[in-house]
Amino acid sequence: MKFTLKDYQRDAVRDALSNLRKARRYWHNEGDKSAFSLTAATGAGKTVMAAAAFEALFHGDDEFDFDGDPGAVVIWFSDNPDLNEQTRFRLLEASDRISHSDMVVIEHPFSRPKFEPGKIYFLNTQKFSKSSLLVRGFDDEGGLFEQRPDAQAYTLWDTIQNTIEDPGLTLYLVLDEAHRGMGTSSAASDTAKSTIVQRIINGASGVKGIPVVWGISATVERFDKAIANVGQRVKLPNVLVDPAKVQESGLIKDTINLGVPDEAGDFDTVLVRRAADKLKEATEAWTEYARRQDESREVVPLLVFQVPNTPDPSEVGRWLDILFARYPELPRDSVANVFGEHTTQRFGGYEVPYIEPQRVQESTWVRVLIAKDAISTGWDCPRAEVMVSFRAASDKTHITQLLGRMVRTPLARRIRGNDRLNSVECLLPKFNRTTVDDVVKALLSGDDNTPPTGRILVNPVEMKPNPATPMAVWEAFEALPSQTRPQKSAKPAKRLTALAQELVDDGILEGAGRKAHAALHTALDKFQQDNADKISAKRDSVMVVDGKTVVADLKNKAMTFNEFWEDADLAVIDDAYRRATRIFSPDISRTYVEYLADKVADREEDAEDYLEAIIEARVTVAALALVTEVQAYFDAEADKLAKVWLTDYAPQIKALKDDRQEAYRQIIEMSAEPQDVDLVKPESKFEMTKEREGEKETDLAMWKHHLLCDKDGNYPAQLNDWERTVVETESKRDDFAFWYRNPQHPGQSSLGIAYVEAEQYQIVRPDFVFFSAQDDKVAVDLIDPHGIHLADALPKLRGLAKYAEYHAGTYRRIASVAMVAGKLRMLDLHREDVRKAIADAKDAASLFNGPPAVDYE
Repeated sequence: MKFTLKDYQRDAVRDALSNLRKARRYWHNEGDKSAFSLTAATGAGKTVMAAAAFEALFHGDDEFDFDGDPGAVVIWFSDNPDLNEQTRFRLLEASDRISHSDMVVIEHPFSRPKFEPGKIYFLNTQKFSKSSLLVRGFDDEGGLFEQRPDAQAYTLWDTIQNTIEDPGLTLYLVLDEAHRGMGTSSAASDTAKSTIVQRIINGASGVKGIPVVWGISATVERFDKAIANVGQRVKLPNVLVDPAKVQESGLIKDTINLGVPDEAGDFDTVLVRRAADKLKEATEAWTEYARRQDESREVVPLLVFQVPNTPDPSEVGRWLDILFARYPELPRDSVANVFGEHTTQRFGGYEVPYIEPQRVQESTWVRVLIAKDAISTGWDCPRAEVMVSFRAASDKTHITQLLGRMVRTPLARRIRGNDRLNSVECLLPKFNRTTVDDVVKALLSGDDNTPPTGRILVNPVEMKPNPATPMAVWEAFEALPSQTRPQKSAKPAKRLTALAQELVDDGILEGAGRKAHAALHTALDKFQQDNADKISAKRDSVMVVDGKTVVADLKNKAMTFNEFWEDADLAVIDDAYRRATRIFSPDISRTYVEYLADKVADREEDAEDYLEAIIEARVTVAALALVTEVQAYFDAEADKLAKVWLTDYAPQIKALKDDRQEAYRQIIEMSAEPQDVDLVKPESKFEMTKEREGEKETDLAMWKHHLLCDKDGNYPAQLNDWERTVVETESKRDDFAFWYRNPQHPGQSSLGIAYVEAEQYQIVRPDFVFFSAQDDKVAVDLIDPHGIHLADALPKLRGLAKYAEYHAGTYRRIASVAMVAGKLRMLDLHREDVRKAIADAKDAASLFNGPPAVDYE
């Protein structure tokens, strides 16, 4: 793979491959057909996950412990040829083991008796329509016409049938956006698509059903329902990607800002001017970011006008007039349309050309895009930063679908501390504060094209760093240790070698890769010395193959078993060595073999002796891997060196550009244990200034001395009664200086603490951080008002207690506060006896009700 998979992507690929392994076995051993889906929110990287799975399916993969299928044939199927072309490009972009020739777009004439193994064939519903030359020769009832099209000795149905019937091949059907075209709509066009897809899955015209169906979709319910109606299949476990992990990854934007009028009326002109301002602000912000970061990939923001299905051309022209009047620097020829008519449109005095949706992202001359519905399933444009929807209030589905195509982050990463560059603006002139609630609900719940997102804000105000905050407070803030969510499949050796590569690329540590390998070679040498007897026994087990010969005595009707021993051949040794590489990694195993061989033979002087030394070294590595204790030892050594380098070179890493710091952050996160990362100073954050309950809207309370504030020094915060009491109590202390409402969503400016619930790591984000001036130094207090009625209350307390144990020196106080019987009670997590009580407790309520707690005052 050209890309490093995110943790959730790696887990999803592993689970998908497990299903594919079972599906192949079911088909070839038992003749059973099977199906499953990979379900992930828009922006999660479904195509990247598919690319990793295809690489393993065709070529095998040691990291996933997966042996390739030499007879694998993949059909990638969608209802849109443009979407197929976009997918083909993305697969090429992501994979370094799938070439251009391995991906075949089926067009007439295509006449093959069978599909070739190791290839991905792209098909869409139109290729199976009655008018398609690719299938002509079969009627709807499966009867064969004698006359076939010219140059078409085999129809697609012939090719599919012959492929299925070949025992050396396995046909896998991947349904992109699998819920579409499977009988979920009553529309005539969708019914036709449904018939085609179901015939492909179930079989038609005398063709058997396809053995393995893999659906890739943003929703699982429709796929499950559709599969239940397409004949008997073994239903394998669906692969579900946690939306929270997608949000944490930074691949999708953190915030959707909704702009709506405060009162009823026609506000088209007002919000078009606001859209022009937002586009200009986004353009300037990205230009400045690229300048500061010396970023070669400058983001060129796009404004999307979403118009009704039958727009008034003169009205659209008027909106464009307003836009260019407000933003005169915008080129007048920077407008394009993606209407279904595929033609140039005239709006007032503007001739607006058509552009294919999949070309918009790369066509940076397009600054304004005019669209109708959701453009097309699978289309996305990460540089789309602003949308104005002129749809009526009843069209909320169209609005949320289009927003769902705009949520990917432009640089495929979160911009450190900058809410403006991590958000998308949506202006709704036809809505009001009441009708916009439906949009908010739809966005929060998510649907086929809209992922549940981090925050949806209505008419927010931008907060900036409080100019009254001293530098010492910000330095204390940035030094606070936040924690990452561990990765259960993390491999320390892979993490170390990845770190070494980054250190070399940035000129921080010359020869880091060589030094990492040398350190691990030395560690393995020591393990050999300390475990010589065990390794010797394991070498014998590698070198000798033992078994039994069955001797049947037909006369006496008896069987005897004669044991035998044979020296292992190269194939057996290679297999044992390949298994060992899964522990030590293929790269380190290779260099350790060469290191051992170089000790006993000269590769330049005697090639034959060196080859024997290589074989002996492979046996040694295979034997090492069979010693039970070696995995934990090897991982610990790799982890130890990675931690040393990350600590020693932290100042140089912190001085790098954002994209390079993000690379190291991802490496830090490649750990099976929580890792500390510094907080990032927030440069911009959006907050609402009003709260709404039913039809009533009230202003939020404004607070002083927050690290972020508006132009008047105020910060709006929605606090419940006891959160308000905590802020007021801490603010009245003699040495109080500033406070920070810790964001409850992922980001480098949000302090997170890892905890374990149901054997899974989660992240809790404490509510408040307070800063005090104490003896010319800044003292920091972490105070978390803590609900005790939920099931995760005790696991979160244990995570906080463990964090307090390791970071006691960073904070003056770490406390958890809860309301018990009308009184606030506090657990002082700096106290060892309190932490022990938390570890031994059966529930959180008993802690706050009992001796470990004191009154909060």
